[in-house]
Amino acid sequence: MRPDQTPQVLNLPALLQSPYNRALFPEGTPLVADKRYSCIGLYNPKSPENVGSVMRAAGCYGVASVFYTGKRYERAADFVTDTKRVHYDIPLIGIDDLKKILPLNCVPVAVELVEGARPLPEYTHPDRALYIFGPEDGSLDKEIRDWCEDVVYIPTTGCMNLAATVNVVLYDRMAKGLNTRSGPKFR
Repeated sequence: MRPDQTPQVLNLPALLQSPYNRALFPEGTPLVADKRYSCIGLYNPKSPENVGSVMRAAGCYGVASVFYTGKRYERAADFVTDTKRVHYDIPLIGIDDLKKILPLNCVPVAVELVEGARPLPEYTHPDRALYIFGPEDGSLDKEIRDWCEDVVYIPTTGCMNLAATVNVVLYDRMAKGLNTRSGPKFR
């Protein structure tokens, strides 16, 4: 097909007319449905410094988008510490409820130090994950934790700040490479 041509979707049988049909893409083109990705949900983050540092981590580890709830960040957003200006490349979206924005086929994963949580070193990450973090000066509501498919924690002898926690979880995901739930089927 020449670059100036568009696929003739209408000439295909009805079942093949989906824009996600592999016949419409050059051989070897990975579809979004075959890709791993991660998103971050911040539950009422305490400060713009926290959010700026999370955005920097998101840029380092290839996060697709960052969502946040609450008003505390919005009141002080002008003081953000996103020194790499990642917010120009990764959407930072304020919402009223994290449960309303679960991206397609994402598994919600709460990151919280609570009884019953699984230690991060033993955790196998989902292919597509929405990692949800609580505020630095509080915890995730039980309602959010119950909604999440998994709850994990980072074993430490003390508590870490929000940005450090996000960095560790995203690094763990990256370091485990293809060791996600579906293995090498995904890119």
